[in-house]
Amino acid sequence: MSISQRLTLSTDKRLLISPVEAINSLRGKHQRIGNTVMPANDEIVLGAIKGSCMELAVEIDPCESRWVQLNVLRSPCAEEQTSITFYNYDRVLSNWYHARGAICLDGSRSSILPDVWLRPPEMAIMERGGETLRLRVFLDRSVVEVFVNGKQYLAMRVYPGRKDSVGVSLRSQGGDAVLKQLDAWQMKAI
Repeated sequence: MSISQRLTLSTDKRLLISPVEAINSLRGKHQRIGNTVMPANDEIVLGAIKGSCMELAVEIDPCESRWVQLNVLRSPCAEEQTSITFYNYDRVLSNWYHARGAICLDGSRSSILPDVWLRPPEMAIMERGGETLRLRVFLDRSVVEVFVNGKQYLAMRVYPGRKDSVGVSLRSQGGDAVLKQLDAWQMKAI
């Protein structure tokens, strides 16, 4: 029950993945947030952006932060939330240690319901090669799908138990990051 996807090859023969263009026809009300500094170790709650059935297109420059995070389906006090975290290790950390960047979709805090079986996080290696982090996130009540820089795809079923788990927030850890742009669309039913 995932979004239809388009697979192509890049000029260097790497597999690229994106949602089909027809999904854009389901876009409804649009909101945009422009260039915004994400201060280190502080969560920014985007009060105007809410929904459990929407698309987010997010571009972030992680700069020198350790990780940046987008939280969706977030309750007002974060009792419930699903997190998309980019671990910004795609650089040489020292002369003897080099770690790759990674993207993680974590639903371990997605529900307060006692009978929900929470899955372990989905994780993939994500080497940006100096590019900004570009996320396309699709929320369809209990489904979260994430396309990352056209190179990775993660998906998970989540079951928020609270009706107010519709918020969105951003966080940068260990250093400032820059939100280049965030576009949010409420999605219409097929």
